[in-house]
Amino acid sequence: MSEDIYRTLQQRLDQYSMGFPATESGIEIRILRYLFSEQDAALFLALSPALETPEAVAARLGRPLEDVAGQLEDMALRGLLFRLEKKGTVKYGAIPFVHGLFEFQVKNLSPDLALMMEQYEKEGFDRALQDSGGYFLRTIPIQRAVDTTQHIAAYEDAVTLLRQKDLIVITDCICRKRTEVMGQSCGKPMEACFMFGSMGQYYLDRDMGRKIDVEEAIAILTQCQEAGLVTQPATSQNPSGLCNCCGDCCGVLRALNRHPKPAEIIFSNYYARVEEEECLGCAVCLDRCQMQALSLNDEGLAQVNGDRCIGCGLCVTTCPSGAMQLIPKAADQIRVPPASSAEQMMRLAQVRIK
Repeated sequence: MSEDIYRTLQQRLDQYSMGFPATESGIEIRILRYLFSEQDAALFLALSPALETPEAVAARLGRPLEDVAGQLEDMALRGLLFRLEKKGTVKYGAIPFVHGLFEFQVKNLSPDLALMMEQYEKEGFDRALQDSGGYFLRTIPIQRAVDTTQHIAAYEDAVTLLRQKDLIVITDCICRKRTEVMGQSCGKPMEACFMFGSMGQYYLDRDMGRKIDVEEAIAILTQCQEAGLVTQPATSQNPSGLCNCCGDCCGVLRALNRHPKPAEIIFSNYYARVEEEECLGCAVCLDRCQMQALSLNDEGLAQVNGDRCIGCGLCVTTCPSGAMQLIPKAADQIRVPPASSAEQMMRLAQVRIK
């Protein structure tokens, strides 16, 4: 029974978001055993992402309300369920592994879980990220990397996205937290992930982040970009979160880096180009690039590998001669993100089914 319920839980999680694939070693079951008791797993499997009140869940399961309500609240506090309180009514729902179970451990991430995640990423989750990561996070350019004469859509402008949000919560990056607890910190800003709306409220309720105003949010965004982090909101026009990622720690960027042609699988509408007559051959851009897309040619000038460039603009903002430029893709290659998070999840599911 014990093994069966965790395998059933793995298969259920594999249906959500980017999935939760099985591996030959079974490391995914070890992760689930670490997070869930059998009782937790049973209640999670009785739920769906559709939010329900404790009364509805208790009635459906034929269990005492007090017991169900207590277990739901306990699981939500441990990051095993999503919790939303609105107008005095509390509801709960099942969550994906990413974004969800893993990120919700940010406050209490242990070395044991960090090591298991490192193994799981290499054995199973890398492929899931490569197959559908472009529908989970998308790369948008640093504002200073885009020519001011270019029209930039609101969904491509991080500052505009922040200004549109009523609630902004800043939290630690779970990926950099993972490498830190493993003693492999990259040294880049830890407080770098923004959560909005009901997701932001969940982070506040669990004391996993702090509420900030838009001015502080823009200041943090600027600091992250100056530190060489890639700005990646969720792949919708109205994202529930926005991350600032590095190639050393970020699960998505690390998976992309292991792919021979990351430009083909990322959601991005820009690419970098070098004006060779302006290039000094200083190699500053090589250090900024998180995707190993830049190198020096035989003449000692910078060159871009179009198969690897994801159009973040980090190379442009520190080029001393202005030789690096960020160029919008051709009109027939421009991709418009889904309007809402619900549509994003639907498209992600469709991609995974294919």
